[in-house]
Amino acid sequence: MAELKLRDVGKTYLGGVSAVRGASVDIADGEFIVLVGPSGCGKSTILRMIAGLETITEGEVEIAGRIVNKLEPAERDIAMVFQNYALYPHMSVRRNMEYGLRNRGTPRPEIDRRIAQAAETLQITQYLDRKPRALSGGQRQRVAMGRAIVREPAVFLFDEPLSNLDAKLRTQLRAELKDLHRRLGATFVFVTHDQVEAMSLADRIVIMSNGQIEQIGTPMDLYENPASRFVAEFIGAPPMNVFDITSPAGQAFGAVAGGAPAAAGAVGVRPEQLRIGREGVEAEVTLVEALGAETLVHLRIGADRLVLRDGHGSRIKVAQSLRLETDAGAILFFDTNGRAMVRATKPALSVVD
Repeated sequence: MAELKLRDVGKTYLGGVSAVRGASVDIADGEFIVLVGPSGCGKSTILRMIAGLETITEGEVEIAGRIVNKLEPAERDIAMVFQNYALYPHMSVRRNMEYGLRNRGTPRPEIDRRIAQAAETLQITQYLDRKPRALSGGQRQRVAMGRAIVREPAVFLFDEPLSNLDAKLRTQLRAELKDLHRRLGATFVFVTHDQVEAMSLADRIVIMSNGQIEQIGTPMDLYENPASRFVAEFIGAPPMNVFDITSPAGQAFGAVAGGAPAAAGAVGVRPEQLRIGREGVEAEVTLVEALGAETLVHLRIGADRLVLRDGHGSRIKVAQSLRLETDAGAILFFDTNGRAMVRATKPALSVVD
């Protein structure tokens, strides 16, 4: 277990292609950090630089007080779990899990102790003598995690380990990962493109866009106080409704807030902060998604599209006209550069000026 620090870390490939620029974050001992963002934002590149699988063009990576830029992966005291499991198909589960320990000359009694403990933790004891082909996707991913656990590393790195699994299994393994982190008390760095995974797993989230860190904060920090339009539209399912300030919806919700600031370029409100009332902004229903416990109501105001989350949507019909209400404090404004404008509560740490 260890602290992990990135100081102005960057990665530039031949030809001047910049994958990561000026990434700085301090990760506490035992913290669960999730790097999240769209494809190509640089999150996996950062993970690979921490692991030593990519060279660092600029800046420093520090693990447990050591600068590791020049160290080989095996010297960094990390363990990595990959998206594709990376198991040896001809070896049993036990042999896969002990492979790295045997190569390091770990005594057999210690290997057996670690294997037994990890297998019990991950509930795979009954599969130790099976080959990977005899396991389900979820069981294989548990084996991959077990192989990392027996290393007893300072830092665990996870590169989209759940993305190959079906939705039900992903939900199950998310809960198991969170519980595993609690029991191990280790430092976890997890990469995903799925903001639901990020919100459910992380102590803090690092949101990335175009090779830069956009914002760092707890899940609720980012949800309630996004530092930019990008963060506001990325965090939340469904995402925040955001409109240009001069559009019909932008003008309507700006008026609800008591008028838009002079420098505002866009206005936003979350689907769950809208409610149906007798007064307010008029909108036409274009689609109703009944999801059981809730209903997503798609609407339009002129050419603007928006979504309302409603718990009683069975009475709502397509082409119906509704009045939408919200609290003035629920409305956010963004300047013409997409940065959140000052309001009563401060946003979570914004990294990009």
